[in-house]
Amino acid sequence: MAAKKGFNIFAHELVPEHRILSEEEKEELLKKYKIKISQLPQIKAKDPAVQALGAKPGDIIEIKRKSPTAGVYYYYRIVVED
Repeated sequence: MAAKKGFNIFAHELVPEHRILSEEEKEELLKKYKIKISQLPQIKAKDPAVQALGAKPGDIIEIKRKSPTAGVYYYYRIVVED
C-alpha cells in the first residue's frame, strides 16, 4: 500500500523518531556492541518509515523510542531488500 502524497508518517504520534546512521556512526555502533552488521534486526526497504527517510539496503536506522519505565532508548535495524 503506497503512502498518500503529502502525508508525513513521522508526524503521527505513534511513530517513533527514525534516522539513518552515518558510516562513522555505523562503525562505532558495531564496535561498541562487538557485533557484526548481520546480527542486527532487519527492517525491509519497503517499510513506510524507511521509504520516507530515503534509506537504502545496508543503511542502519536508529529508532528513538519512549518508555514510561526506561525513559528514552534506542533501537537499531539494518535495511534489507524485500
